[in-house]
Amino acid sequence: MQGLAKTLVIDDDPNHRHDLSVILGFMGESHQVISGSEVDSTLWENEWSACLLGQISTGKSLSRILDYLRIHHHIPVIALSHHDNELSGFPNYVGSLELPLTYSPLIDALRHCQEYLGKRAFQVPHLSRKNTLFRSMVGRSEAISQIRHLIEQVAATDASVLILGESGTGKEVVARNIHYHSSRGKGPFVPVNCGAIPPDLLESELFGHEKGAFTGAISTRKGRFELAEGGTLFLDEIGDMPMSMQVKLLRVLQERCFERVGGSGTIKANVRIVAATHRNLEDMIKQNLFREDLYYRLNVFPIEMPALRERIEDTPLLLQELLARMEAEGAKPIYFTPRAITSLMEHNWPGNIRELANLVERLIILYPGEMVDVNHLPMKYRYSDMPSFQPENSLLTLEEQERGALADMFACEPTVAVDDMVSMSGLPPEGLNLKEMLADLEVDMIRQALEAQTGVVARAADMLGMRRTTLVEKMRKYGLSKEALR
Repeated sequence: MQGLAKTLVIDDDPNHRHDLSVILGFMGESHQVISGSEVDSTLWENEWSACLLGQISTGKSLSRILDYLRIHHHIPVIALSHHDNELSGFPNYVGSLELPLTYSPLIDALRHCQEYLGKRAFQVPHLSRKNTLFRSMVGRSEAISQIRHLIEQVAATDASVLILGESGTGKEVVARNIHYHSSRGKGPFVPVNCGAIPPDLLESELFGHEKGAFTGAISTRKGRFELAEGGTLFLDEIGDMPMSMQVKLLRVLQERCFERVGGSGTIKANVRIVAATHRNLEDMIKQNLFREDLYYRLNVFPIEMPALRERIEDTPLLLQELLARMEAEGAKPIYFTPRAITSLMEHNWPGNIRELANLVERLIILYPGEMVDVNHLPMKYRYSDMPSFQPENSLLTLEEQERGALADMFACEPTVAVDDMVSMSGLPPEGLNLKEMLADLEVDMIRQALEAQTGVVARAADMLGMRRTTLVEKMRKYGLSKEALR
């Protein structure tokens, strides 16, 4: 555990503070021990590897400490004095330990704290809103930066733009940014989803109709081209437009004029065309499903939107933007733990940003005003689920621990004593206590190793071929200490 930030111990009992300091010092754990009254806002400016929360004498102090731990949810917490009820809703609550402490459960708990810290690879950065052009295009990835650059280049012109990309990547957001930053920005922005309108109504929807042009046309109606006069017409899902309408749209783009359905008067079209599709138009051209001449009319300036999995590092900023929007609409805010964000960043996101937005809306409904951890996410978004803390030794019976100790001892491969024991011709007639003999042998080997290494536990453990934690547990079991060897 050495090399991590300090372990913070908060306990109002001076005896507990002293004992914990001794134990952590013996383990080589950097730590700071304080009482509950010493906790203030400046304390949390330090880097803490874990917080051991012990006995707190007053409810007011405990409430204040819990508020701090709720805010600084990146710090894993271990309860030492039955705070399960107060901490149960905290995502950073690792588990509880019984007093008096023993080495193995404590080292196990600190290991879980280290695992928790290892999950917090990302912090949600501050979202700047100074840039009004790209107020909806958050992200710092190279992919989204390139999109911003392309928008800046084309916005000032009147060129037709074709936005390509998977569904849910934010193609309409790009179209709106192109419009708002262009000379037509004060004019209307009119979106049309070509795939959502029945083919027999699409012509009327785009070009309008005169009264009596067809059954149900009880009055003259302007089409989307007229409504977008002086502004931008956004043709979404242009790949779903039927071939018959593609011919009429091409004529409008070429001649910049059109007639209403059932009308004879020519109307000029002063609009900028921005189209978008998730389909591969070049493949559709080969299959005679899309006109090649229309494709080249629309594809003057192509912009290809990256999928969310290609800019996954933007996930924290996108989460913050989505939460800010929904909070502005009256929803209660939720808070993501760092490891929940890390888990979301491992998802493939086939639905892209739309899928992420739907997930955030669902979580706001389920957990309004709460902290959302990995275990709160739907199952398919859990990639870093943390196991509950259970001290390893508490799950073992005494017999199992003894068998483990014997296995560890024989794994050490001691030279002299074991050879002597093996060379025995047989058991003495009166018999012997095998358990005591093996324990004496183990104690003797541990003493020799510690003396040879001048009491340095880590080196003695290497000499015996075991882990340092195993050796420390055996020293505790047999009542050995470094001081007693000197």
